[in-house]
Amino acid sequence: MRLFFRFVLVFILFTACCTTERNCKPFQTGSYSFYTVVDGDTLSSRFVRNDSIEIDYFFATPDTANIRWVSDCECIVTKRNPLTFQEAKAVQMKILSTFEDGYIFEYNLVGDRSNVQRGRVKREME
Repeated sequence: MRLFFRFVLVFILFTACCTTERNCKPFQTGSYSFYTVVDGDTLSSRFVRNDSIEIDYFFATPDTANIRWVSDCECIVTKRNPLTFQEAKAVQMKILSTFEDGYIFEYNLVGDRSNVQRGRVKREME
């Protein structure tokens, strides 16, 4: 029985010190740079977000999307004027960890967990 309690104590101590910080609320608005790796290439874009709209500048072309926060750390992004059926699909985003000037997140098409991607966002100085 003592061995069991020791195991539980070690498990609690181990998991308590290894939790990642997720203070997502400050990242729901602002200007950001986004970085991700696609086929070995690092791609970047810039976006500006308020409480319900996100404007993305990818290769200097603006694209507006509606953003709906499901929780402090999860949202659904839907393009306002999609040009293709693929663009019309909503994207689910989940912030995994936060740090002083950005966060790491995962994203996928809503309902398609088979193709989850990760990216890193850095807050731009305003």
